[in-house]
Amino acid sequence: MQIDVDALMEGELGQWLRAQSAMRDEALERSKSRWIWSGGLAIVPMLILWFASGWSTPFLTIVCGLGVLGLGVWGYMPISEATTAIKVGINSGIAKSLGLSFSHEVTAGGEFKAARKYGLLPGYDRKTLEDRWYGELEGHRFNLYEAHLEDRRGSGKNRRWVTVFRGAVIAMELGRDFRATALLQRAGTHRKWLGFGGSKDNVTLSGHRLDLVDQVHPAFQDTFVLYSDDQVEARVLAHPSYIEHLLAVERAFEGDDLRALFHRGNVVISVKSGRLFESGAISAEGDRKRVEEAARQFGSLAGLALAINQNDRGRAMRQV
Repeated sequence: MQIDVDALMEGELGQWLRAQSAMRDEALERSKSRWIWSGGLAIVPMLILWFASGWSTPFLTIVCGLGVLGLGVWGYMPISEATTAIKVGINSGIAKSLGLSFSHEVTAGGEFKAARKYGLLPGYDRKTLEDRWYGELEGHRFNLYEAHLEDRRGSGKNRRWVTVFRGAVIAMELGRDFRATALLQRAGTHRKWLGFGGSKDNVTLSGHRLDLVDQVHPAFQDTFVLYSDDQVEARVLAHPSYIEHLLAVERAFEGDDLRALFHRGNVVISVKSGRLFESGAISAEGDRKRVEEAARQFGSLAGLALAINQNDRGRAMRQV
């Protein structure tokens, strides 16, 4: 799906970006002012600690270090708020050109619960969701957002947060009415005991048994494994054209470990990737390049969504 970046930059989005010049300058000046004040405020307690303890008290050193870090974060806040505002403006403009909406804030819905239930996402202790693209594409509901899931590991001084998933969660209506639940995961995800003999014959997830579907297609036998509660419908859902489109989604994200769940007339996809759609910056220089990058990323995904959601088995991909 092509997005006309020239039209965006010459139209409403370009006008809006040019109008943000004063806001960007003000944010930068506020941050500079805060950092100057922070430097002055930090010097006094540092000198007191230096003369009183010679930095011999680890606790006081840590407290002072955290204080300096906190002041630094406080100083950066105006820049952070400005870049977020620019990102929301750019991504909203791109979404609007496709008849969609964009929101920086995200509330998880049924697609997130389904992704957790069927193993598309790992267990976690803390989650952050942001940057939601949503609406309808050719009459099919579409929802995409970024997820950052972290697990608390270790004990005592070694306790730390470890990222267990960073990437996208995508939910789309299918163009056909299916009753089956089918889970497409990477080959080797569910191995038989001690890894011998290939994939398990069945898996039970939250009380729902899914049986291994015999070879979907020889071209993908080393890439994916498919489980379902309906062998016939599963083979239609996992037709090679669908799988090719899903792999194209993975490439568009420059990610890996794509997993898909066909469930209750929807497809839910998780794919690991780096951060995407980060189109905001404090400097106006490079705005067009950032718009082009975000448009390329999301245009590719929107085109793939339309290909996956056709009433037949996908359609030939247009240039994206």
